[in-house]
Amino acid sequence: MFYVYILKSLKNNDIYVGSTSDFRNRLNLHNRGKVKSTKANRPWQLLEHYEFESRSEAFRQEMFYKSGQQKESLRKKYGAVAK
Repeated sequence: MFYVYILKSLKNNDIYVGSTSDFRNRLNLHNRGKVKSTKANRPWQLLEHYEFESRSEAFRQEMFYKSGQQKESLRKKYGAVAK
């Protein structure tokens, strides 16, 4: 299984979208500062995760959520800041 996950920074309310085969471990890495792109905005809270059969399906969904319009809708949904 592969997952797309959505995180919210408890520091600055930013939204982060990623994909992985183990979202619980990945969340742990984000919160321990082991992921360069999210290190400065720790801690992170898991908001949602979605399960997919293949890595390619998960990656396509991740890219969809990272598109401008979708990312903005996630920010509105979760009261996050716009960058």
